[in-house]
Parts: sequence; C-alpha cells; structure tokens
Amino acid sequence: MARLSFFSLLFLFLQTQLLLLVAGEFLRLPSEQDVAGTRWAVLIAGSNEYYNYRHQADVCHAYQIMKKGGLKDENIIVFMYDDIAHNPDNPRPGVIINHPNGSDVYAGVPKDYTGKDVNANNFLAALLGDKSKLTGSGSGKVVSSGPDDHIFIYYADHGGPGVLGMPDDEEYLYANDLVQTLEKKHAGGAGYKSLAFYLEACESGSIFEGLLPGNISVYATTASSAEESSWGTYCPGDDDGAPPPEYDTCLGDLYSVSWMEDSDAHNLHTESLRQQYAVVKDRTSAHETYSLGSHVMQYGDLGLNDQSLYLFMGTDPANDNASFIGNSLPSLRGAAVNQRDADLLHFRHKYRRSEEGSTQKGEARRQLVDMMARRSHVDSSVELIGNLLFGFEEGPKVLNAVRSAGQPLVDDWDCLKYMVRRFEERCGPLAQYGMKHMRSIANICNAGVREEAMDKAASQACTINPPSIVV
Repeated sequence: MARLSFFSLLFLFLQTQLLLLVAGEFLRLPSEQDVAGTRWAVLIAGSNEYYNYRHQADVCHAYQIMKKGGLKDENIIVFMYDDIAHNPDNPRPGVIINHPNGSDVYAGVPKDYTGKDVNANNFLAALLGDKSKLTGSGSGKVVSSGPDDHIFIYYADHGGPGVLGMPDDEEYLYANDLVQTLEKKHAGGAGYKSLAFYLEACESGSIFEGLLPGNISVYATTASSAEESSWGTYCPGDDDGAPPPEYDTCLGDLYSVSWMEDSDAHNLHTESLRQQYAVVKDRTSAHETYSLGSHVMQYGDLGLNDQSLYLFMGTDPANDNASFIGNSLPSLRGAAVNQRDADLLHFRHKYRRSEEGSTQKGEARRQLVDMMARRSHVDSSVELIGNLLFGFEEGPKVLNAVRSAGQPLVDDWDCLKYMVRRFEERCGPLAQYGMKHMRSIANICNAGVREEAMDKAASQACTINPPSIVV
C-alpha cells in the first residue's frame, strides 16, 4: 500500500514537472494564433527637467522590454527630451535607472524625437503614420502599420483632467485630439488589428472617460481614475524602496514600474492584458487599501483584454520557463509620492542635503520658494475667476463639480482650449501643477460662460493677483 502511494506521488510529481516544462505551449493564449503582422511601439515621456527623472526612466525601461521582446528598432518610436542622462544633477552620468537596484536602462535607446521635437503634433503624426505632418529634426519614424499589425503605446507624464503634458509648459495634448487620432488610424480597418494603450498621468482616466469608443479595437489602461493623481515611486526618503542615497528624485512611477516589472518577470506568451491589469491594479492600490496609490482603470474594447501581452511586447527568451501564475511581485511600500508633489520633494531634499551657506543650498531654496509661489498664484487666480464669474457662494461649487461617470470632461473642447489660452495670456502658464485646474476651466465652458466674460474675469483676477516673481 505504501509502495503504491509512493508511485502515485511520483507520478503526480512527474506530471507536474512535465506541465511546467511545456507551459509555454499549453498556456499560450488563443489570440497568439493571429500573429501575422508587425508589432509597433510608441513610447513617450512628455516632460523634461531633472526633477521629472522618472518619466524618461520609465520610457527607457519600456524600450528595453520591447527590445528584449524581439521588436526591431525600426518599429519602436521613442519620444524623450533627453536631458536627464547627462544632466549635471545626475549622480551617474550617462546612466538612467528605474529601480533602486536596477541596471542602466538608457543604453541603446533610440533618440527618435528629442528636445523641442517632443510635442503633440509630432506624437499624433507619428501615431497616424503621416510623415508630412512632422516638424523639426527627428528621425522621421512613424507607425506605418497595416491591418494585421499590433500597436503598443505607452505615455508617461504629468496630466490633468482632459489633458496630457508636453515639455513646453504651454502645450498640451487634449483628450479629444488623441481619441480622434485613434479613430482616424482605425478608419477603414487598414491602420492596425489591435492597439493597447498604457497611460501614466494624473487624472489619466479622463483622457478616455466618455470618449474612447469600444469598437475601434483599442484597449486602454490608465494609472488613475478621472478624478485623482497618479503616484511616483522609488522616491527619496527613509522608507523602503528609496533610491540610492546620492539620488534626490523619484526613479519611477507606481503604475509604470508595476506593469514593467511584471513584464520583466514572466513569459508574456502566458499572460494576458487582463491578467496584467489585475496585477498592476492590485500593486498600484497597495492591495486595494489605497493607503497610497490610485485606482487603475481600463477603457475601450474590453474584449481585447484576453489577448496575450506577447502580441504587443513580444517576450524575453530568458523568461521561457517563467510562466505567469499570478502576482508574484513584492509590494511597493513607502517611498511613493503624489505625482504633483514629486518636484517639491526633489527641491526640498536637495536643499536639506546641500552644505549650509553653499550656492547649491541657496539655489535649491530659491527654486523651492519660486515653485510654491507659482502654485499659490495659479490656485488663487482660478478661484478668483470662479468668484468673479459665479459669485463667492456658487463659484467653488461650479469649479469643483464632477460629471457623472461615463461623461466626457467637457462638451465643447474648442471652448476649453480657448479658455485655457485666455487664462494663460492673462495669468501665466498653468504648467505641470496647474493642469489640475483643467476641470474648473472645463466647468466654466459647461456653464455656458461666453469667451468675452472669461477674458474679462481672467484680466481682472490677474491684475488683482499678479504672478509672483521670486529672486
């Protein structure tokens, strides 16, 4: 009896080992039978400056995943300002890391569009595959995809309700322009077979909420809902997960490192978009406690989320025996910060570390005070405009109103763009922090305020409350 039990156990053990050895075949998702076209990737970091280190680090890491997955450089398009690796503040010149113990992710990254060539026009032109619309001196690479191809887009930056940032403080990528480009790319069925869009930004859910159709073969996930900030991670401090002590900036973003570290760890033949979404949602929310982090969301054609990650990213041959069996990544505890406060954390940390009486300490203090003053100016200017337009009692109610789930941010996007221009002409740029007020400006449009009234209110508000200049 004992002998029979032993052989039964041995049989079960061998059977299990056999299943693991061929898991790459048994666990491959049915969608992989459709791989006949080309994989394309568009990777964009929409910020600049060293205190935004994490966005370019995220994009460089994403490139390494695509490259190891077998995508060719001719099919990977990278937008990054490229002012981090050789920045004087970088403690490891020529190197960018995306994890406290990580290796260099900057090596080999194509410089397709850098500096001022990182702009909304070039991004949309490259996505659409329209070389005639490109400006500047970039590589000229565009997504020249066909009906059998799969496209992966990853965007990391600051954002606000209905907008994504660009390195130029007064340039934005508006949600309606992005979605209209996706619709145009899909029109006629010739642009692609399926498209996955991963978006890291504050209020990133607002880019697709009520806008992205479910019938253009686009599946999108976002780092946050339409009403909250996303989070940076591996940030300076005493918590677990802090970067090496020589760094005074966050190395990555919470949502972004979650999907990338998951992709690094598994055979992507065996993992679906839906499974990765679940992993990232759990990790980004601190296991759904939201003690830190945000609500990861999904939009568009949710029927695509059963497709294999391999369709979009390929897979690293080194992970052939690492089949996906669930979330095996460590929790990201501490060392995380609201995206909008990451720049303040950088300058505060830089100030504290600088030698007393040094030029560096004085400069860090000036930058910190200047940034705080600009934030205060933007906040008070928007509040005052609301009071001038609607009165002191109704103003805050109108500006802070949030539409029901499933509705887009604004009905008239041209109105929103016009009102933003009027505000910035009178009051100065909203910039990366001020994008949080896009909902308030959209609500001014939704309330039917005429352009002349907005112009007058902005002029009055910013005469009373001029921008602070710190020297």
